[in-house]
Amino acid sequence: QVHMVQSGGGSVQAGGSLRLSCAASGIIQAIYDMSWYRQFGSEPRQMLARITNTGRTEYAGSGKGRFTVSRDDAKNSVYLQMDNLKPEDTAVYYCKADVRVTTTRLRDDYWGQGIRVTVSS
Repeated sequence: QVHMVQSGGGSVQAGGSLRLSCAASGIIQAIYDMSWYRQFGSEPRQMLARITNTGRTEYAGSGKGRFTVSRDDAKNSVYLQMDNLKPEDTAVYYCKADVRVTTTRLRDDYWGQGIRVTVSS
């Protein structure tokens, strides 16, 4: 079993910053891509940022230029630094990791529990 635990959400005023963290634990043999998504209401989750196990990054959506993804493989963790936050960034944020487990050696995607970010004007 693999567990993804998120932290760092909360409320901030427009123009402020937040740093989201996500740590994976469990029967992990390897972690490949790690990503951040967000969800507005009941809409589908949107990919914001992805970082490969070689450190290559990719960004999508309105977070480009304001959000920075990073990872610490020693801690099995991924981070999302969000700067110059806007009210329209208010959403639930999720992390995801592509993980190969030690038992079956199968790869699968594992999601964090989601964390709310609220940006007030």
